[in-house]
Amino acid sequence: INSMDLKIATILLFQIVVGILGNFSLTIHYILPHFYGCRSRSTDLILRHLTVANSLAIVSIGVPQTMLAFGLKHFLNDFGCKLVLYLQRVARGMSICTTCLLSVFQTITISPMHSRWAGLKLKALKYICLSNILCWIQHMLVNAIFPTYVSDKRRNNTIIRKSVLGYCCTTHHDNVAISLYAALLSSHDVFCLGFMSWASGSMVFILYRHKKKVQHIHRNNISPRSSAKTRATQSILVLVSIFVSLYALSSIIYAYLALFDNPSWWLVNMSALITACFPTVSPFVLMSSDSRVLRLCSV
Repeated sequence: INSMDLKIATILLFQIVVGILGNFSLTIHYILPHFYGCRSRSTDLILRHLTVANSLAIVSIGVPQTMLAFGLKHFLNDFGCKLVLYLQRVARGMSICTTCLLSVFQTITISPMHSRWAGLKLKALKYICLSNILCWIQHMLVNAIFPTYVSDKRRNNTIIRKSVLGYCCTTHHDNVAISLYAALLSSHDVFCLGFMSWASGSMVFILYRHKKKVQHIHRNNISPRSSAKTRATQSILVLVSIFVSLYALSSIIYAYLALFDNPSWWLVNMSALITACFPTVSPFVLMSSDSRVLRLCSV
């Protein structure tokens, strides 16, 4: 193992440790308030599912890539390769789906009572759990055929098409079927990104109108509940912005890896680092703006 591989492996290992600790802390953060009488928020359930998706992404992306950077090239058999890439696809899909749900439900939550979204507030609370479960089922089923396109690198070279992330390979299949499958996944991503953009724009507009209404009121007279909602909304806006930026960059790199054979080792590692960046950073963004963290620290 050379010095560059050692540096990359160290960075990946650091990212895994920080990401797992951050998501574990966020999970504890959503459990402890119940013991101290803190009221749960409507988005807490969505954030729990996001934490699970984040942890799954960090483990399935970071661990194999770190082992590869340490020089372990043939550590996965055919089943292990299919399982790892399947988990990566499910985690990636759940990240975008859960972030989309989070932004949409937060938009409904902060909408004024006299708006057209007021009637959806109570209904939305009833469907949060069902929406998360349907997202998991959808991505587990849609990505079920993905393992048929990959195999370990030790299989017969005549069926191998190109290398994927250094430790797995894709196999020869009908280009029409691959194109249809890629179009199906892309349409879902575009749909979610469109909803996130609409929800983010709506949240910015609602916050702007709220600021205009209360700017003549003294700061001390603003209700803590309103301030908490504002902080939560701002953190979700930051979260969505980070996700969209990293997702766009990751998609460009993945498209390059899919189109060209034997990509550079540096680009393969960069794709893993960028893809696992959002699951690593997101729990700290969410906890930094939550007033319940300060309460728990005081306790």
